[in-house]
Amino acid sequence: MRLSVHSWFCAAVMAAGSLLINSALAGDTLVFQPPHPGVNVKHIVLISGDEEYRSEETMPMLGKILSQKHGFRCTVLFAFGPDGADYIDSNNQQGLRGLESLDSADLMIIATRFRKPDAEQARHIAAFLNAGKPVIGLRTATHAFQGGENFTDSLTYDQFGRQILGEQWVSHHGKHKVEGARSVVEPGAGQHAILHGVSEIFAPSDVYGVTHLTDTDTILLRGAITESLDPESKILVDDDRNKPMQPLAWLHPYTAPYGKTGHSFCTTAGASLDFVDEDLRRLIVNAVIHLTGGKVPEKADVEYVDPFYPTFFCFINEPDYYKNINMKPENFGLGKTPHRPDPPGNPAWPWRPTPEKK
Repeated sequence: MRLSVHSWFCAAVMAAGSLLINSALAGDTLVFQPPHPGVNVKHIVLISGDEEYRSEETMPMLGKILSQKHGFRCTVLFAFGPDGADYIDSNNQQGLRGLESLDSADLMIIATRFRKPDAEQARHIAAFLNAGKPVIGLRTATHAFQGGENFTDSLTYDQFGRQILGEQWVSHHGKHKVEGARSVVEPGAGQHAILHGVSEIFAPSDVYGVTHLTDTDTILLRGAITESLDPESKILVDDDRNKPMQPLAWLHPYTAPYGKTGHSFCTTAGASLDFVDEDLRRLIVNAVIHLTGGKVPEKADVEYVDPFYPTFFCFINEPDYYKNINMKPENFGLGKTPHRPDPPGNPAWPWRPTPEKK
């Protein structure tokens, strides 16, 4: 049956209204509301801001999945350019805005690298941690902040990774942009709820060195170095770097500066390119559900809400790169799929979706 012009117009207005309701801007943040909000909706704050691994691409994608498929309210934060600029600038270590969103958060997902928030912004992180609320760290979150400034008297920026996530920056354990990482389940961990429906993960970002975990930490996955960046590449079984394999994902009990206990989950995978792997997306969704007290499904739905076109990881040294591409939070809203070419000098990686493959 064909719609009349009036009916078509009304349907279009309603659809547009739905997108505006479910994906709204609140100042410098991007907010994704669940399509059918009920009582006691959990609030997740996803903090991007790193120079290398494109967390500004990853966090909106995860926020869409968590809100539209799993009923969370999600607020995505970004780093912005200097002097009040309105464009996203992941190279600006002082550019984080919107950390006051943590005041109402039930869980924080963080993927920053060497950020230097001012005292007012840091205050919201300190309050969140002192409440003992759960944290999920991706990739560079082990070195999320930099400097001797204090979140509290007993937690400096430099100490965040080690104290809250269980690890700090150590090393690249595999060859960067040459060797990938393949997950191997830790003996005895296979039945953990966070691993429900999670098959073998391949991440083109290399394995990180992890040396500071203790007996209080629960390792779920280890990362095996592979021959190449091909998702089908073999594990280097005779390589001493895989004897033993480094932890890739773990749970960590933390003690907040004022004494309250909390729990975190961390994985050293987490480049936007890594999230082409649906099992890595499922790992994070499962961790969110588990840490917020929900029942983890046997196989969580982690299909993209909108197409996802991640950019290859690398540092971008062009001074005005972010100013020139002029990305805004609204570019990542529901129904939108930003895309930019890889910066020059990166290896080809044809195993990801691109607009040309649609």
